[in-house]
Amino acid sequence: MKNYAKHFLFFAAAIMIATASMAQVKSKKASAAKKQQPAKQEAAPININMGTTGQKGDKTLYADEWTVPASTLKFMQLPYAYDALEPVIDKLTVEIHYSRHHRAYYDNFLKAIAGTDMEKMNIYDIFFKISDLPAAVRNNAGGYFNHALYWHNMSQKGGGNPSGELARAIDRTFGSFDEFKKRFDDAAKTRFGSGWAWLAVDLKSGELFVSSTANQDNPLMNTESNRGFPILGIDVWEHAYYLKYQNKRADYVESFWKIINWNDVEARYTHFLQTREKFLR
Repeated sequence: MKNYAKHFLFFAAAIMIATASMAQVKSKKASAAKKQQPAKQEAAPININMGTTGQKGDKTLYADEWTVPASTLKFMQLPYAYDALEPVIDKLTVEIHYSRHHRAYYDNFLKAIAGTDMEKMNIYDIFFKISDLPAAVRNNAGGYFNHALYWHNMSQKGGGNPSGELARAIDRTFGSFDEFKKRFDDAAKTRFGSGWAWLAVDLKSGELFVSSTANQDNPLMNTESNRGFPILGIDVWEHAYYLKYQNKRADYVESFWKIINWNDVEARYTHFLQTREKFLR
């Protein structure tokens, strides 16, 4: 019996030692694997905010915050989670569109102006003389700016109709909100190839108009016949909708109305009218 007890204790001790050794090996492997994993990339700190969430206490300048030297602009943080716009825009599309496409425009914009006088110019002044600047500046400055507007133009609590002075201006300009929707839809659906459709405010008259631009151009650029400050824009490049809608751009455009952040559009409109003289050249 004593020998049996000794053997049992010896066997139990051996198992404990083996178990401890295996645990140490697993721990070392897990630690090594963790070290090999790339560090998670955090979004750069926000320095611009092209819109508002519509909540009390928001501090947004809408137009003025873009008047800093272009080289000091930071990549904006997305104002909501990747899945916040579902089912209108799916999570994967938002993630790829924001973290790859938009980010690439920002990075390439800074590269395009590096070592030039444009580093000290604000982005509005760059747009106002864009016809004299390299194509890399035009494409990437536009892509960077346009997307910042686009993300803030949308909200998971969006949709419905505008209100206040913007609603009255839409009725005055287009006859009704339904007529405005028709013109905006047409501009987006009929834009050949890649581009954008806009609701903008004329720089000189302060009146609203609808237009569309090719590629990453926008109404602020001096290459456009209709010059204005954009307050609502829809991206009709295929990467903005293809994963969910495939080639059905019209379905994407019609669904866009369900997530328009009218609080953002209205605030942008009001603030621009208050600062319009800064845009007169």
